[in-house]
This record gives sequence, C-alpha cells and structure tokens, in this order.
Amino acid sequence: MDAKVALFENQRIRRVWHNNEWWLSVVDVCKALTGSPDSGSYWRKLKQRLKEEGSEVVTFCHGLKLEAPDGKLRETDCANIGSFDLKVDEYKDLKGLDKENLRDHMNDIELILTMLAEATTTKIHKGRDSQGFPKLKKDAKDGGGVAGRTRKDIEQVSGKKVISTKNYLLK
Repeated sequence: MDAKVALFENQRIRRVWHNNEWWLSVVDVCKALTGSPDSGSYWRKLKQRLKEEGSEVVTFCHGLKLEAPDGKLRETDCANIGSFDLKVDEYKDLKGLDKENLRDHMNDIELILTMLAEATTTKIHKGRDSQGFPKLKKDAKDGGGVAGRTRKDIEQVSGKKVISTKNYLLK
C-alpha cells in the first residue's frame, strides 16, 4: 500500500492505494466538508446515525492503516472514491446549510433528466461493480448518455428546447 495526501479546499485528506484504487480517510473527508474541529467524534456520531437509519454507506468503509499525526500507522476508516454516496441535499439538511445550488435554478424537466442520469449511472455502476476512476467515468458517461438521448427525444416530440441559458430565471 502506498500512502499519499490529497488536498481538498486546502484540507489534507489522507489516502492509500489499496486493491488498485484510492481509498480516502473518512475522518479527513468529514473535516474537509464540515470544518469540524473534532472530525473523529463527528464521524463516530454520523456513523452511529447512519447505522441506526439502516444506511449502507458505512458498510463500504474498511479499516486501513494510515499515518497518524504522531507518525505512527493507525487503522482508520477509509472508503473508496466510488462508495461516497452521501447526497448533497441530505448533507445540507444535516448541517442546516442553504440549499442554493445549480439544481435550484433548473426547470422540472432538467431536474428529472438529471435524476434519470444519476439513477441510471448508479444502476450501471452496481450492475458492473465498477472499481477505479476510469470505469466509474465510463459508467457516468453511459448514464448521462441515456438522459441525453431522452432529452433529444423530448425536444423532437415537443418541438421545443429543454435546456436554455435562461432556465435559471424561471424560479
């Protein structure tokens, strides 16, 4: 295993190369996303809540040895990049954050097509059991292709464009 450090918005995220893919320290990801001063406690509490809710997210975590601040290798909850399945809106609800984002400016058809792409990509990923960035990228491209073809069908039948640079003004 080859340990490295990645940066996300100037936050260090420990990672390790394991089974031909990168695995990230979940505690470090929590710290980067939440800014929590005690990301270890934050992760333990979140993991407890997720287990109580029956979420499968925690089943994708594995204890892998990463270098701790004291320089020693310690077993740390890690997840591969493809297994991070926390939805942005659920995270924002949990943190009480403003939900203003790109989706807030989409019309209903755009939202449905986005959901179709995401659901199709997830189904493809689970069916293929894809591992590693190149395979996950192909899954996303294939899932997006389904939604893209559907958009073209809608435009052809309705005679109107679905996506416009002015759609964000509809809200």
